[in-house]
Amino acid sequence: MDEIRIIPVRGMPEVRPGDDLAGQILAALAAAGGVLADGDVLVVTQKVVSKAEGRLVDPATVEPSAFAHQLAAQGRKDAHYQEVVLRESRRIVRMANGILITETHHGLVCANSGVDESNVAGGRLLCLLPVDPDGSAAALRAAVRERAGAAVAVIISDTFGRPWRDGQVNVAIGLAGMEPLNDFAGVDDPHGYTMQATLIAAADELASAAELVMGKIDAVPVAIVRGYPFRPSESASARRLLRDPRFDLFR
Repeated sequence: MDEIRIIPVRGMPEVRPGDDLAGQILAALAAAGGVLADGDVLVVTQKVVSKAEGRLVDPATVEPSAFAHQLAAQGRKDAHYQEVVLRESRRIVRMANGILITETHHGLVCANSGVDESNVAGGRLLCLLPVDPDGSAAALRAAVRERAGAAVAVIISDTFGRPWRDGQVNVAIGLAGMEPLNDFAGVDDPHGYTMQATLIAAADELASAAELVMGKIDAVPVAIVRGYPFRPSESASARRLLRDPRFDLFR
């Protein structure tokens, strides 16, 4: 591996429910004179995937529970928002001052069940995570291969905080076409030491790298990572990145 390139896909339109996301990505890429190549990794933000799949909720249509009102009284979010967060979670991991760390129905542990109100119709709608992020990635990958003829991997990314460090990074919440982890256990390092438990989250690293050209306010929801020698897989899932509860010391 001599180099890795990260290419932003600019010119994407505002994505709306029911839109052909694969078509929009390929059209934007073609307009910029770009093409997809075999071995590329296509990184797409969760926000545009959720929009295309209609995962939007008008909070005014949601009836808050008594618990949601209690949370709203403690924090900065209103009761309608808190109710949506509760409905998108299967358990509350931690709770303080109206801030919720939850486990989603997918098994993701994140703030507020991944419910986002930024960059969605001026904040009037709430954007939920895709129902099946791996399925979303697989469908997008299949559409791209059919139309562009390129064998790519696809990562659906989202911004998560980290328990041990300040600042957020993008991680892979869905993927298709590549193994998400590189396992170096049993491999000798250059000094002859046999590594015991080195497991690199390659999909998360690619998602974070792609965010560098996407930005948070630049309206670039798609990027191509070119030159990374991922391990192809037709059955891999981003769920592989979720730590087994038996080995999670923070549960």
